[in-house]
Amino acid sequence: MSLERFISDAISPWMKREGPESDIVLSSRVRLARNIHQYVFPIAADKESAHEVISTISTCISEESEEAENLEMLMMEELKPVEKRVLVEKHLISPNLAEQAKYGAVLMNADESVSIMVNEEDHIRIQCLAPGFQLEEVLHRANEIDDRIEKNVDYAFDEKRGYLTSCPTNVGTGLRASVMMHLPALVLSKKMSRIIPAINQLGLAVRGIYGEGTEAQGNIFQISNQMTLGKSEEDIMEDLAGVVMQVIQQERAARKQLQDGLKLQLEDKLFRSLGTLENCRIIQSKEAAKCLSDVRLGIDLEILPGISKTILNELMILTQPGFLQQYAGEVLTPEERDIRRATLIRERIKLENR
Repeated sequence: MSLERFISDAISPWMKREGPESDIVLSSRVRLARNIHQYVFPIAADKESAHEVISTISTCISEESEEAENLEMLMMEELKPVEKRVLVEKHLISPNLAEQAKYGAVLMNADESVSIMVNEEDHIRIQCLAPGFQLEEVLHRANEIDDRIEKNVDYAFDEKRGYLTSCPTNVGTGLRASVMMHLPALVLSKKMSRIIPAINQLGLAVRGIYGEGTEAQGNIFQISNQMTLGKSEEDIMEDLAGVVMQVIQQERAARKQLQDGLKLQLEDKLFRSLGTLENCRIIQSKEAAKCLSDVRLGIDLEILPGISKTILNELMILTQPGFLQQYAGEVLTPEERDIRRATLIRERIKLENR
C-alpha cells in the first residue's frame, strides 16, 4: 500500500508548492552523510550487520522523530527494478541505493520532502527537499532530524576530521547541498559553457538532473558543493547561495536579452516545441526534455499562456523510462517507450487544455 502511494504519482506533494525564485530554481536539497561507529561501512557489511543498522535507525526514528507516524520504510531487496527506478526518477533515493545497495532501505515522509537512506554508501543519508531557493530551510530541517537520531546512536566522528564517511570526499561536515536550476536562456545564448568552468573553480560542481555522472537534460542543472572538509556548514551554504544568486541574475539577464533582441525567433522556437509535444507520435526522452524546457520558458516569459508549470513538472518525471514501464505494467523496449511517451504527453496536454 505504501509503495503504491510513493510510485503512483509523478509529482511529490512538496513539488506542487511554489518557492522563492521558482521560475529558475526548481528545488533545494540538503543531504547529510552519517555512520554508526560500531558497524563497518555498508560496502563491507554482511546481511546480518546491514539489517541491524536498519533496525537501529528505524528504532531511533520511531522514538525521536516528531514525524514518526508519517515515515514509512521500504526495503530495497523487496522492490522490483522498475519500482526502484521510479523512486530514483522522483529523487527519493539515489541511483547508488537502487543499483548497488542490496541490503539498503529508505524511510520517507508523507509529502516526500524527507527521505532517509540507510546502507547506501554510508549507514545514514538524511535528505531534505523544498521547492524553489530554500537552502537554509532544508538545512535546518535536516539538522533537526540528525540531532534526533544522534540522541540514540554514537556517530563515527573524529575531532580533527569531523564525521567519518565511506567516501573521503564526504569527510568533515558530511554535507552536500544543491539546487536544481532551469537555465534555458544561458544555454541558448551559449554562455553556460563559460559559466560551468568558472563555478568549478570556486569549489562547486555542476551536474545533471540525477547528480554525479549524469548529463544535463532539458536545460536543468544541479549545482552543489564539492568540499565538505575544512569548511563549516555555514561557509558551505554561504558560498553555494552566493553563486546560485549570481547564476539566477545571469539567467534573468539572458532571458531579457533574448526577448529584446530575438523576440520573434524565440517565440517561433517556443511555439514549435509546444506543437511538437501536442502532435508527436514518437519522441525520445532527450527531445521531450528539450521541448518541455522550451514550453516552461514560454510560460515563465508569459509567451505561452494556458499551461501550468505543475503539468510540466509532472511530465518531466512521468516521461522517464521507469514511470513509463510502471504505468504499462511491463518491460518496454526503447521504441515502445518512445511511442508511449508521445501518447502520454499528447493526452496530458489535451486534458490540460480542456
